[in-house]
Amino acid sequence: MRRKLVVGNWKMNGSRLANAELLAGLEEAGPFDADVAVCPPLVYLSEVALSLQGKRTAWGAQDCSARDSGAYTGEVSAAMLAEFGCKYVIVGHSERRALHAESDQLVADKAKAALAHHLTPIVCVGETLAEREAGQTDVVVKRQMSAVIHTLGHCISQIVVAYEPVWAIGTGKTATPEQAQAVHALLRTQLHAATPKSEEMQILYGGSVKPDNAATLFSQPDIDGGLIGGASLKAADFAAICRAAA
Repeated sequence: MRRKLVVGNWKMNGSRLANAELLAGLEEAGPFDADVAVCPPLVYLSEVALSLQGKRTAWGAQDCSARDSGAYTGEVSAAMLAEFGCKYVIVGHSERRALHAESDQLVADKAKAALAHHLTPIVCVGETLAEREAGQTDVVVKRQMSAVIHTLGHCISQIVVAYEPVWAIGTGKTATPEQAQAVHALLRTQLHAATPKSEEMQILYGGSVKPDNAATLFSQPDIDGGLIGGASLKAADFAAICRAAA
């Protein structure tokens, strides 16, 4: 049976004081019968890593470069993240795809770079509202996933996948459990064709997950936890979601 995973994506939020209070609150609320991680802004990664050493919560980054080093101002390599003990790195988040024009292939290359430095990439896929209304959900997520499968080959089983319908991120709208499960099942089938270990892979749901809908979403057979945005910034809400995963 796959263990549930709940990852908090803080996005561009936080402060030294707020982060310390959040992590203390999360530690006090635990332990949880699920794997838990937080992904802070890079500027706070060092402090978060120090705060969480010896604790149950893992940490990760919100992005990484596809390159190892060089003249890439503003970029951070997977090797640098690995030095801070990162376990996870999010790649291909819809905000990166939309605001920074990241292509399917670039996302795949970032996942490959992460694996090369023993990080677990959380690869995000998902459709916009226009694509869903046009009946293109399956085509879009399969295309996004195909680029990663093709690039990673037999290593595909080492990633975590996160399905995040773009229309449900930060909007208060949430895919119904049935809608989310349908896409998760589609992704599981696609992964099954690529690796015999597909049943062991975690596929997370992301998109306005809250304490009051988490348990229903996580009860679906192919939903293995969540990639949590706004609710991960409040210790009580994030803890409630972590408990729901159990």
